[in-house]
Amino acid sequence: AKVKKVLEFGMKPILCIGETQEEYDLGITEEVCAMQVSKDLAGVSKKDLENVVLAYEPVWAIGTGLVCDAEDANKVHKFIRTVLAKMYDEEAAQSIRIQYGGSVTPESVDGLMAMSDIDGCLVGGASLFSDKFARICNFKAAEE
Repeated sequence: AKVKKVLEFGMKPILCIGETQEEYDLGITEEVCAMQVSKDLAGVSKKDLENVVLAYEPVWAIGTGLVCDAEDANKVHKFIRTVLAKMYDEEAAQSIRIQYGGSVTPESVDGLMAMSDIDGCLVGGASLFSDKFARICNFKAAEE
């Protein structure tokens, strides 16, 4: 309902989803994320989805200094796309921007941005330090 309301006011929402440490430890990350996406995008049309950005932010990583391994984060991003493909279609699933957020650092950004399904990073605390933020913004793309 909140995403739909933000869209109605002509704004572009960033929908943040992610599991707690307990849910991560229980191995139910995918179930939690699927439920959050399904619930939070209920009633949002495919056309309106074009104005939504998703961010996978494992709660256990926010502000803790812990970062989800890049490959694990990418698996969750891929899974989110399968959920979106079922809700909408493959085109919508592939075209939506899914960012990673959760203690993104200069040390982790290159690995995260090298992943196929991570479309960007949602930076929190590191944005308060110009040198760290500049390094994140100027991440080193993987050589092709």
